[in-house]
Amino acid sequence: MLRRLHVRNYVLIDSLDIGFPEGLVIITGQTGAGKSIILGALGLALGAKADAAAIGESGGNCVVEAEFGFDTRSRALMSLLEENEIDAADGLLLIRRVVNPTGRSRAFVNDSPVTVQVLSSLASYLIDIHSQHQTMLLSDKQFRLSVLDMYAGNGALLEEYRKAYAALGRLKSELSSLEASLAKARAEKEYNEARFAMLDAAALQEGELEELEAEQTRLANAEEIKENLCAAEELFAGDASGEVSGVSSMLRDIERHLEKVSRYVPRASALSERLSSCKVELDDIVSDISSINSGMEVSGERLQFVEDRIARLYGLMRQFGCSSVEELIAVRDSLSSVLGDTSGMEERRKILVAELEMQQTEVLSLAGRLHESREKAASSFSSAIGDLIRYLEMPYAVFESAVLPAELSQTGSDTVSFLFSSTGKNPVDVSACASGGEMSRIMLSLKAMMANYMDMPAMIFDEIDTGVSGSVADKMGSMICDMGKNMQVFAITHLPQVAAKGDAHYLVAKDIDPESGRTVSTIKKLSAEQRVMEIARMLSGSVLTDAAVENARSLLGL
Repeated sequence: MLRRLHVRNYVLIDSLDIGFPEGLVIITGQTGAGKSIILGALGLALGAKADAAAIGESGGNCVVEAEFGFDTRSRALMSLLEENEIDAADGLLLIRRVVNPTGRSRAFVNDSPVTVQVLSSLASYLIDIHSQHQTMLLSDKQFRLSVLDMYAGNGALLEEYRKAYAALGRLKSELSSLEASLAKARAEKEYNEARFAMLDAAALQEGELEELEAEQTRLANAEEIKENLCAAEELFAGDASGEVSGVSSMLRDIERHLEKVSRYVPRASALSERLSSCKVELDDIVSDISSINSGMEVSGERLQFVEDRIARLYGLMRQFGCSSVEELIAVRDSLSSVLGDTSGMEERRKILVAELEMQQTEVLSLAGRLHESREKAASSFSSAIGDLIRYLEMPYAVFESAVLPAELSQTGSDTVSFLFSSTGKNPVDVSACASGGEMSRIMLSLKAMMANYMDMPAMIFDEIDTGVSGSVADKMGSMICDMGKNMQVFAITHLPQVAAKGDAHYLVAKDIDPESGRTVSTIKKLSAEQRVMEIARMLSGSVLTDAAVENARSLLGL
């Protein structure tokens, strides 16, 4: 139930803080006093769209707080709170919505920040608001079906069906995506095969291009390299005639001379040893130069092969948009994977088709059970609603609900038609034949029926009695009063017969703020005597008469 509502700086409300009791709560006030503003503030707290126009003139943020009490045994509501990490073990929810002057808003539940979507989800478990124009729901297929499902007790079955239908949708989506991928793979198969064959035939190797470019440089300069290597060898060995001594021969002569001197100069012995070590190192260098020289190939054919290979690799890199051989290898491997995946996708498709058939069978079975349940409940539901409508002084009225086939959807394979006739003859679609007063009575009958089956702690009727008066209004008030015995019910009304039924009575009025001179809306709980005078005003208008006051006391049972 709604325990308390706090509003600050919302439209014409400067500041409001008021509590509400259980049972039937009556809200009255002259037209334009601000009853819809209070309802709008509550709607804002429950997830309605925020707008900078909601900001009042007093400056600063607009703040709306609504405190609700609920039954912690409600598994669906507790599950929603747990999903959003909201602690409400004490059965209390403090919902706060803050809107800044730019129109941006923040929302909190028990001081935990939440999204507007969470507020809207919570609202569906906390309060049902019937606005002045909600009679249009009588033509809404979803509303008609939900009312019949509530009466039939289809909640658990409908939830099971929706899960199965959602699973069916996921399978259809996956199969559709897979078939699109298969079609694309088939269309691109020849193209991808040709591209893969081109790369595969190239026998690509990592680091190959760098090695080839180094070899190409050597081969292009082979003659110069060999000429210099041969010159280096000759300098070490001397010429073939022996006329020019090589470095090695000269070192041997130097070493021999030092050995002779060492008999007289000891230091020369050490120099001789050092020269011997140098000679070993130089011999290694000569050996390496000879090895390089002997392995140096001066081959025009090899150079041509290397240059052709380099050109081929660069050509492939340009063709495939790659900057290295490694990227070409990655493209090759990717193409190989794509070509190999087709068989795996085909296998997955077979599995999906089988799963889809099984899920389709389950969905149709559950839809069939829903249809049977709705068909079974439709007759007694029609009878019960008809009795309520006739109680509201339409003695000849008939109401029928017909379960008709429809395309499979998340609510099953049915649609529901509400047929009505005030004369009892030739009932037709209710939205096409009922007057405003008749629509109000039909809607109240449906809401009264729903209140017996929906787990809703509070309900608001915003002028549901529009278009009725007299004894009909009195009976509508009695019906709303009966609903208030099992739940908290708010009735915003202009009819004294309805207003007199309430357990508590609140008056909405417009006043002039003495300090700012602005018009503001206020709401206050009426005392017993104030309530008499308000109902007397509703009976007689702006001029109160003694007869109206007495009539008001009579309506209140005083």
